[in-house]
Amino acid sequence: MVDLRTQYEKIKTQIDNAVLGVLQSSAFINGPDVAKFTEEMKNYLKVKHVIPCGNGTDAIKIALMSLGLKPGDEVITPSFTYVATAESICLLGYKPVFVEVDEHTFTLSSQAFEKAITPKTKALIAVHLYGLCAHLEPIMEIAKKNNITVIEDTAQALGTDYIFNNGRKQKAGTIGHIGTSSFFPSKNLGCYGDGGMICTNDLTLAKRLKMTSNHGQSQKYVHDLIGVNSRLDTMQAAILRIKLAHLDNYISARNKVAEYYDTAFKNNDALIIPFRPAYSSHGFHQYTLTVKSRRDELVKYLSDKKIPTVVYYPIPLHLQKAYQQYGYKKGDFPATEKLCDTILSLPMHTELDEEQLKYIVEVVAQYLRL
Repeated sequence: MVDLRTQYEKIKTQIDNAVLGVLQSSAFINGPDVAKFTEEMKNYLKVKHVIPCGNGTDAIKIALMSLGLKPGDEVITPSFTYVATAESICLLGYKPVFVEVDEHTFTLSSQAFEKAITPKTKALIAVHLYGLCAHLEPIMEIAKKNNITVIEDTAQALGTDYIFNNGRKQKAGTIGHIGTSSFFPSKNLGCYGDGGMICTNDLTLAKRLKMTSNHGQSQKYVHDLIGVNSRLDTMQAAILRIKLAHLDNYISARNKVAEYYDTAFKNNDALIIPFRPAYSSHGFHQYTLTVKSRRDELVKYLSDKKIPTVVYYPIPLHLQKAYQQYGYKKGDFPATEKLCDTILSLPMHTELDEEQLKYIVEVVAQYLRL
């Protein structure tokens, strides 16, 4: 599904020098590369504040902790996403409220968001899935009307542009009140271990986020908040500085792969290619097809031909055993449940070449002719 080794080999000298520089400086915690990466990311996103942290899940937890919510307060999140969103909500004593996604974009439905709001609703985690932004303009209008804080989860969409109705573009993660992201190795911008970040344009939130990520400290040994210990390792920051300079090229390479797949599959009645709404570019963290029938048989066929695939995600959050206490049942979110039974992600990374792509699409075509 990913080829991190070949990607590394293309920038090996830069990466090796960066890592060696950290080793020689021995500034392993909060070294100069962390501050430099923070500034470079601020410039890339055109956002006022970036707070690096230990991983993407920590980023979500720290974002929620900064809001001053009370136990039992409700946080809305789509059911069709990775568990980190719901997990973070529950671990902090808040109540997850799952909602439906749009069956075409796979992202949060603004209508479902509005319908789920109650007097206890305090925040929304809007997940940008597979590299595509959720439809943020209506989401932000609804949130403003109801005094709800919007956290953008950009773990799969860092570098994607949101396109407003007037044509203005803004990077995913900088439109809501808080943006969070992950630098897990397979992400569009991935380090060589764990890493994450939070961003905001709000100075008051930025101060709370920074304190929360560092034991609640306003200054050394002065603790104004109950916080956590979550920081980006200096070595990972040094690696990310190198890779950030390549991020737009990486996204371009992913789009070329997606265009190849699109051309091969767009006229096939058995498949639905990824939807491209006018309001978002696509980072193609994943290339996800909808397979109208026999999805699992196709998975096995491709596996037998040495082509990896992944189903992101086979069980929606509202039907996971861990979340049964919240009273959801099968049938509550038909679009989400249907997607879990029909979506399939093909290999997608920056190093796929035409020979590999040709083989993948030919094998898919072979199966569909059976």
